[in-house]
Amino acid sequence: MNDFIIKATPETPSVTFVPSKNIFEISGFSLPENVISFYKPVLEWLEEYFKSPNKETVFTFKIKYFNTASSKMLTRLFLKLEEMNDNGKPVKVNWYYNEEDEEMQEAGEEFKEIINLPIDIISD
Repeated sequence: MNDFIIKATPETPSVTFVPSKNIFEISGFSLPENVISFYKPVLEWLEEYFKSPNKETVFTFKIKYFNTASSKMLTRLFLKLEEMNDNGKPVKVNWYYNEEDEEMQEAGEEFKEIINLPIDIISD
């Protein structure tokens, strides 16, 4: 499977998916003008990856801020990861936040409450 990489901009996060190294990371700010056009290729790539995933997938989120529209897309992404996990293909999520950023800590905890995945909330 090919790697999938999107470089960060001031409005969009970096996306780094390198299956051969078990690197699946989204980091930065998520405020795209058109959230669907930004996240659609991400979700499509994940669909392909799910057909033949690693034995375990470790997903890392290091998001500094996201808007409401991004929250909906992140929820869709988490639901895809949950589906993969439910189908016997283990997924673990690491949600990193700055120790002074209560909003990002709370966001990680909210995702943990609504998504049936092992999610570690980690301050950095």
